Amino acid sequence: MKRKTPHLTFDQTLDQLRTHGFQVTPYAGITGGSLVSKYGVGAVLVAAPSKDTLDGSAAFAVHPGVMVKGEVGRLLDRGYQKFIKSSQYEIPATAQQLQAIHTFSEELKQLTGATSLYNQSLGTTSDVYLYDRLVGREAAQPDPAQPWDESGDESSLDPSRGLIEGH
Repeated sequence: MKRKTPHLTFDQTLDQLRTHGFQVTPYAGITGGSLVSKYGVGAVLVAAPSKDTLDGSAAFAVHPGVMVKGEVGRLLDRGYQKFIKSSQYEIPATAQQLQAIHTFSEELKQLTGATSLYNQSLGTTSDVYLYDRLVGREAAQPDPAQPWDESGDESSLDPSRGLIEGH
């Protein structure tokens, strides 16, 4: 028979994180937020909006990222390399940083009772994806003219004109 696990309050979750070596400090940028850090990686947790959630008593306000000058940096994927991006800096991510983010995320999910998804457990996933070959594709481009479309240039469809002018 499956036992129900007791749901911890947000404060009990933070205490549990402290006992497992996480540093927990209040985060001034978000009301009720707490900066949780370990291995040079941090995340901001807030109390879950509802006590009925199955993901525990904490929710991410800022997803895990490498700490850069006291700020949680976002993981940016440019297709050829991953970068750590903060409000002031953008630095190339090292293999050790990516491994630290992955380890931190998995430990945090396990201790808070959050859902651990298979594809995220395989490795580090990025917050933002920006590929060079996709830059500029967002702009709307006009549809190509169709020969049956009457809104185009009518002279191009005039059968009395030959394919080559003057013939």
